Amino acid sequence: MSYSPLPIDEALPELKRALAKGNNAVLVAEPGAGKTTRVPLALLGESWLQDRKIVMLEPRRLAARSSADYMARALGEQVGGTVGYRVKMDAKVGARTRIEVVTEGVLTRMLQSDPALEGVGLVIFDEYHERSLHADLGLALSLQSQALLREDLKLLVMSATLEAEPVAELLGGAPVVRSAGRSYPVETVYRPGPPGIEAEEAVARAALDALRSHEGDVLAFLPGVGEIRRVEARLRESLRGSAFNVRVFPLHGSLSSEDQDRALAPLPQGERKIVLATSVAETSLTVEGITVVIDSGLMRVSRFSPRTGMSRLDTVTVSAASADQRRGRAGRLRPGTCYRLWSAERQSALPPRSSPEILEADLAPLLLELAVWGVGDPGELIWLDAPPAPAVQQARELLVQLGALEEDGRRATEHGRQMAELGKHPRIAHMLLRALPLGLGGLACELAVVLGERDLLRYSDGQAPTADLRARIEALRGRGAYAADEGARRRLAEEARRLRRELGLSAPGVDADRPDDCGLLLAFAYPDRIGRQRDSGKYLLSGGRGAAFGPGQALAREPWIVVADVDDAGADGRIRLAAPVSLERVAASLREAVAVESDVFWDAEAKSVRGRERRKLGAIVLEEKPLGKLPEEKRLQALLEGIRSEGLEMLPWTKAARQFQERAAFARRHDDSWPDLSDEALLATLEIWLADYAEGMKSRTDLQRLNVKELLEALLPWEDRRRRLDEEAPTHWTAPSGSRVPIDYGDPDAPFVAVRLQELFGLPETPRIAGGRVPLTLHLLSPAQRPVQVTQDLASFWRGAYFEVRKDLKGRYPKHYWPDNPLEAEATRRVRPRQ
Repeated sequence: MSYSPLPIDEALPELKRALAKGNNAVLVAEPGAGKTTRVPLALLGESWLQDRKIVMLEPRRLAARSSADYMARALGEQVGGTVGYRVKMDAKVGARTRIEVVTEGVLTRMLQSDPALEGVGLVIFDEYHERSLHADLGLALSLQSQALLREDLKLLVMSATLEAEPVAELLGGAPVVRSAGRSYPVETVYRPGPPGIEAEEAVARAALDALRSHEGDVLAFLPGVGEIRRVEARLRESLRGSAFNVRVFPLHGSLSSEDQDRALAPLPQGERKIVLATSVAETSLTVEGITVVIDSGLMRVSRFSPRTGMSRLDTVTVSAASADQRRGRAGRLRPGTCYRLWSAERQSALPPRSSPEILEADLAPLLLELAVWGVGDPGELIWLDAPPAPAVQQARELLVQLGALEEDGRRATEHGRQMAELGKHPRIAHMLLRALPLGLGGLACELAVVLGERDLLRYSDGQAPTADLRARIEALRGRGAYAADEGARRRLAEEARRLRRELGLSAPGVDADRPDDCGLLLAFAYPDRIGRQRDSGKYLLSGGRGAAFGPGQALAREPWIVVADVDDAGADGRIRLAAPVSLERVAASLREAVAVESDVFWDAEAKSVRGRERRKLGAIVLEEKPLGKLPEEKRLQALLEGIRSEGLEMLPWTKAARQFQERAAFARRHDDSWPDLSDEALLATLEIWLADYAEGMKSRTDLQRLNVKELLEALLPWEDRRRRLDEEAPTHWTAPSGSRVPIDYGDPDAPFVAVRLQELFGLPETPRIAGGRVPLTLHLLSPAQRPVQVTQDLASFWRGAYFEVRKDLKGRYPKHYWPDNPLEAEATRRVRPRQ
């Protein structure tokens, strides 16, 4: 084994010592140091490995295949010997394989089938700074496996732009080994595009200028496949007939491995190339011949919204770390130049690093894997960033709906375990399993690969884009009104055949000619996105969201559809991909999705309890009719809620009932052992004091049969309590004249009686209640019942104010009795006392 020296070589002795002494380590090596291809080979002969395997995770399939091929060639072997790889739909491993490069989903499957990872001595997490969901999950599961099952399992986290300390702490205080990168200088040129020039035109112009100004090949970073195709078309048009001997290659994850390899391979002497790549080329790849990098400064990320339960692809600005990774591609093999299509001022405002996928992704795959692993709550594992609670709850609800988790949302069902074994998103896995007994497995396999990739349709001039998923199935089969990208079509067709073989299906049968079944299969995958037309082109989805087609879509006339792809912007998300379906087929095949529920509620307009029965498909009401007999418990609950919403005035209050309530409030004001009978307390405790007396009642009219005073008296259950209330808060006070005057307790701090002045003659002091603790306020009235004085000190009134009042009253009521000495006079209810 011989190869040229790399910067990482100087750090290898320290790394070997760290792994010999402990189980975990962190390696930070700058771009170009050679960590991806040199470290696994260097550790292969360590004694602690004991002939076990090294498994290295790469975040992308392209990097996994490329690094495995590089290491195999360094050993003078073919891939599949000492070094192999396993990625989605492709594997080259053999009985002699000691280094296995895998994508992160493959490690999850390895752990689920063998939690102890027997036969594996070291797991390497390469490019961990990208913080993919599977990388975080794989590391969390590996740490638990190490803690519970494999004390000798070693873990190594590698990255170029990682904050090492938090990861080292996560790994139990693991040592951090650092390595410098290759020192080829890269000139950075900030080149913001002119106003009004879109990014694609700016990239194409910069690429052509680079060909004129520099030697070597050009690597341009663009956010997505659509942008790559449009820039490719611009460049081919500009280069047609030019003096440049230049070839243009796209490079992205949805290409076949052959097309990816062509973009990476060196060209014959005298030829140059422009490689148009997504973020797939940021790390772990060396593209031969590249001396110039053109960075659009954009990338595309998937973001999940717990509010809507939908994911969307957003085009965002790259982080400073990603920009540095891209820049480093120009200096891998020689000095180079990086054109950044933004200003130096904007560079300083870039976010330091991208957000971890676990904070923004759909967590349904993660939660299902954890449940199969035996973890019902993500909090049971160690994470660098814990999964957000709203997204966890959303994922849990979806998995219960798909039948993957028990009703408690924590334990995997047998169906859920089968879904996890397929290694697909839970929605797709559920669709595949439900399709098999219906004889639709082949179509489900085609749908699975089409839904997992970008749009394969190619539109001819004048041909309008379509959201109809059936058109993609027809194009995949090489027919229909729309053409497909032939390379993508062949690759997806091969993936569909492989998936058929995994599911044990034979060659395509009768189901291959039934694309109209797409809608039913989509309903299995997206039970929350079954839509009923509510307006022209607008739909209400079963998950409660609105969605709408853009103009000119034939599907907009369908009464029922299933939506596979929709953005979550605004009240009605734009439908990008859908298929028609019949309600009858959905109701027959997804019986669990159609629910019959009864609703008993208070009708505020009718002032009565009403009941209705609804047949619903999620948020869509299919049928509604009045409920016959109301369940007693729900009737009572709705009645009490109606009283709460309307207020206690719904009840037939009498003057005596209100006075009893006020007397109780007065007693409680001076002794808090008395029960609280305020309106607020009574509304809060309707179930305690009213429910037993409201049997069979449904309306305000029914409630008028109640005796509120008796209900309140029942809240003073002991005889001595009622007797004490009569003593301390009597209903009436007897005046010296013999009149029984009602006491008003409306103000518990100042209860009062309103009595004619003449009826108090001979009373020397203010009367008191509450065992003599509280004076009654006296509202003194004229013979015509008009107020003349208010006092709580009757003795002072007799001594002073009485004489002024007497003078006035004597003038207005001369026939009445107005003695000079009120304390010695006889109280009377008449004009004058009896002789």
